[in-house]
Amino acid sequence: MKRNPIVYSLTKKIARLVFSFFYKIEIGMKGTLPEKGPAVILPKHQYWTDIPLVGLAFHPPLYFVAKKELFRFPLIRQCISLGGGIPVDREKSIRTLDSFKKLVTLLKANEKIVIFPEGTYFRDIVGAGKSRLLQMILKYQEELKQKIPFIPVGIRYGERKGWRRRVEICIGSPLFAEGESDAAALTEKAMEEISCLSRLPRCHAKFEIRSTKHETNSNDQNPKFKTTSSENVSSI
Repeated sequence: MKRNPIVYSLTKKIARLVFSFFYKIEIGMKGTLPEKGPAVILPKHQYWTDIPLVGLAFHPPLYFVAKKELFRFPLIRQCISLGGGIPVDREKSIRTLDSFKKLVTLLKANEKIVIFPEGTYFRDIVGAGKSRLLQMILKYQEELKQKIPFIPVGIRYGERKGWRRRVEICIGSPLFAEGESDAAALTEKAMEEISCLSRLPRCHAKFEIRSTKHETNSNDQNPKFKTTSSENVSSI
């Protein structure tokens, strides 16, 4: 089911109103967001509230990759789909491939896609990154011959004062990679940036990487990606 722009816009307005009551949201930007073309956004994941907060932090409408379990019930599935949710089966690679085909269609349409690289909640620490979808996107990038920006996003929850809690969302500089073989290096760099932007320590588990060509690890001294940088801060 395709995202409904009216539903998305209305949901975003309601979320802005509700979340501004419970949270003091500050948005920092260290890089320049691409105004045109596709992009992959890679945020920190600690709570379910990360999803609407990321939606509020970015002006363009977003699509969100989500675990298939959230789509189990028809009514919830319809609501998530209308809001831009894309189901991914983390256990069955064939279904993951089906989801990836949807991502390719969206990237061709210059849409912005959100992928939580940790794959699940990690509170007060940055978990290991999962490279599966990033690797597939980089393979598609090689065929498209167009570099896709990967944007790390840090989220830090502060102490609650009264009924409001401070939340800092820091949007990092876009990262670029050459192709599929750079997925491991890109994942490592993205997780490093997310850790810095969130001001949270990393766990030491190795990130996951599957390769159809050859493996690249985080100790690669010459990763083929670039980053750009600047900074400004705003609040909601």
